[in-house]
Amino acid sequence: MSTTLQSYIAGRWIGREAAQSLRSAVNGKAIASTHAEAIDFAEALAHARRVGIPALMALDFQQRAERLKALAKYIAANKETLYAVSAHTGATRADGWVDIEGGAGTLAAYAGIGSNELPSGNLVHEGPAFPLGKKGGFAGTHILVPRGGVAVHINAFNFPVWGLLEKFAPSFLAGMPCIGKPATATSYLTEAVVRLIVQSGILPEGSLQLVIGGTGDLLDRLEGPDVVTFTGSADTAARLRVHPNLVRQSIPFNAEADSLNCAILAPDVTPDDEEFDLFVKEVAREMTVKAGQKCTAIRRAIVPRQHLDAVAERLRARLAKTVVGDPSREDVRMGALASHAQQADVAERVAELRKGAELVYGGGDGFSPVGEGTAEGAFFAPTLLLSRKPLEHDAVHDIEAFGPVSTLMPYEGIDEALALAARGRGSLVGTLVTRDPATAAKAIPVAAAWHGRLLVLDREAAAESTGHGSP
Repeated sequence: MSTTLQSYIAGRWIGREAAQSLRSAVNGKAIASTHAEAIDFAEALAHARRVGIPALMALDFQQRAERLKALAKYIAANKETLYAVSAHTGATRADGWVDIEGGAGTLAAYAGIGSNELPSGNLVHEGPAFPLGKKGGFAGTHILVPRGGVAVHINAFNFPVWGLLEKFAPSFLAGMPCIGKPATATSYLTEAVVRLIVQSGILPEGSLQLVIGGTGDLLDRLEGPDVVTFTGSADTAARLRVHPNLVRQSIPFNAEADSLNCAILAPDVTPDDEEFDLFVKEVAREMTVKAGQKCTAIRRAIVPRQHLDAVAERLRARLAKTVVGDPSREDVRMGALASHAQQADVAERVAELRKGAELVYGGGDGFSPVGEGTAEGAFFAPTLLLSRKPLEHDAVHDIEAFGPVSTLMPYEGIDEALALAARGRGSLVGTLVTRDPATAAKAIPVAAAWHGRLLVLDREAAAESTGHGSP
């Protein structure tokens, strides 16, 4: 990792003068800085168009899939380089596995899609042909071809490796050169993986460029065939979506933003059932893995009112066993938030949530993460809240504290539980814990309208289930 991070633009690394200092999330020490030099985004786009697109189109789907496969293997072979840097983001080894090896795995997965599902050449025939004349001599069909544009990827801080690669892989496979802009707070890890990618020599020139720092006038310079993909806050997504140039040229904009995912404990489950413990385990895990900094984390735990106290007690007991501190220690199960700014943001959002909710566990009093220097780190205690009247308080359905924070909320009857789930106004994932097929049959069609993915969990499924946060 360089002292001053560099952008990779038009085939060269740029940036020598230090600008914004970046601190370790674990101990607060300065570990890198962004560069002060301005980026010429006209040059970056010209390079992508004049060099990247022709180089990618000289390959076909199958050949690009082979490059992705080779890159996945290369990153996996050099993963320890990335793990060493990842520790500064506050991630434990297990957290880093999701980001680093999960990122390489995503490349491999898209390589498999390309190899197994896409043809040779650069044209996909959706078929079948539809006759448009009575005698069969005139017909039409649908085809898919590369857009011939540039993909701009604006990424979040929580997955500096996977976030870059999960956007890059399908774009590369589709023949689009990419310009990746990581969140500044953890951009030192993204820079490290891009250096590995460049070092590998696997990708055609112009396939991938890296922006450290702001996007300047990049969005102003985009054209119709280009696309923008964003991961981050809903507020930022809303601003970018109405960017004048994107609107004027109808440039596709895709955003993954705030998601107040839920888990529902069905009314058929009692405290004596295995499913009860499965629910508690799932909520606690989603609160603490990656210190709760996952877009799929459970933010709302919806439980039958008669079991509210029992769920709260078991969650308290489980969270109390979670060792928080320096992620390099073997006894630590939860590390720090990604930055001190994120620590302050989570604290502010918890304060807002507590206006309509009470504290069940955590809250910071007496919280002391283990490890040397952690007092200066960006740690935040696992925090469980309780909203006793969730139908009367909008904040618990609108405000996402992007950290180890979840809110319990009681319900009367499955219909009310589903109404509470829908108050999230669209979520990435929801979990229903039940053993009753009738309950699942009623709940899933209703909940599916508001969720991208649904997990139905019981003791049989648990043996093989990848959990709430994974497909």
